[in-house]
Amino acid sequence: MHGRQSWNASQALPRDVHELKLPLQQKDRQVQHRQQGLWPYSLLNSPLHQPLCDNSLLEVLIGLAASMGERTLLPHDRGHLLWTAEDGASRLLTSSMDRWTTAIVGDDGIDGPVMGFGEKVTAQVIARGDGTVAGAAVIDYMLQIWAPSLSTSWKAGDGRRISEGDVIVEISGDSESVLRMERSILNILGQLSGIATNAAHWATIAPRQVAATRKTVWGMLDKWAVHLGGGLTHRLNKDDAKMIKENDLAVTGESGMQAIVQLLSTMDVDDCGAFLELEVTNEKDAIIAASTWKQRQDTESVPQLVLMLDNFGPERSKEMVNELTDMGLRDAVVLEASGNIVFKDLEEWRECGVDVLSTSAINRGTTPIDVSMLIGQ
Repeated sequence: MHGRQSWNASQALPRDVHELKLPLQQKDRQVQHRQQGLWPYSLLNSPLHQPLCDNSLLEVLIGLAASMGERTLLPHDRGHLLWTAEDGASRLLTSSMDRWTTAIVGDDGIDGPVMGFGEKVTAQVIARGDGTVAGAAVIDYMLQIWAPSLSTSWKAGDGRRISEGDVIVEISGDSESVLRMERSILNILGQLSGIATNAAHWATIAPRQVAATRKTVWGMLDKWAVHLGGGLTHRLNKDDAKMIKENDLAVTGESGMQAIVQLLSTMDVDDCGAFLELEVTNEKDAIIAASTWKQRQDTESVPQLVLMLDNFGPERSKEMVNELTDMGLRDAVVLEASGNIVFKDLEEWRECGVDVLSTSAINRGTTPIDVSMLIGQ
């Protein structure tokens, strides 16, 4: 059967991505978190993500959905490859956790597991402002490896909304280990929660779904924090989905439009990963791309092409949407607007008609939430 085929969220999963069977201690922590309703619940076929039993965030998301109407499933939603409610962190995410936590503790002068012998203490990590928590799973992973004598009791886990003065987590163990790990814990929690908090602001206000880009600070962990805040991850790495950009076209040796026609006519969609995306900077390239892809859809069963309108702005994007619609090409593509999208101008995008906005502002240059640790007397 020929014609348009919608992207499936589980399509073209990387073959090496399997749910990691975690050691008993980490599994125990996951069970505890689920019982307390702290782990996020990621729906495979939904762009909205909410933690279990978090009424405050759930109300925000319900209000968001009501204000925006029914949301369309987009290929940019890749959060299910990082986390599932049933199994927790995937191998893809835990591998990223391992790389980043190793670097973080290493830069803090820790080159082996901390085995302290001080008196047993309990420390509380307290929020000094409002926000959305991200980083609980990263901290648990880090402590399991680098400070196994410490245990955590999360009062507000990943995806939960917090207010100033809330206790986020209690950490128990010997005083030496707590003190050695203090800065790494606070840095991770502050940085990732800052991203999740910012993502929640964008997701609440934006008139369209918002996705991150591959411009990150902490790689996959940034993507995960965006996911927890309600944003879309976009592609997780270069191999996750195929994106054709200006430099990719340049190396073909063909002129702009000829290169687009050549690539889109011959591209094997089975080798594109989760989706195929083309960046265009002008209307002519957008039309030739959509037209070429529509011709393939008329004879093959291929999904929609993701067409990135780079630096078009709201008005040009709206005109582009109308032109593609008039030409009968709109349904052949998912339209993504990117470039110079800032929070204060989000309202200008309300009537533009694109499917998704993408920006690095959702995760880069964010302000970490202020958290502090106090050891009980």
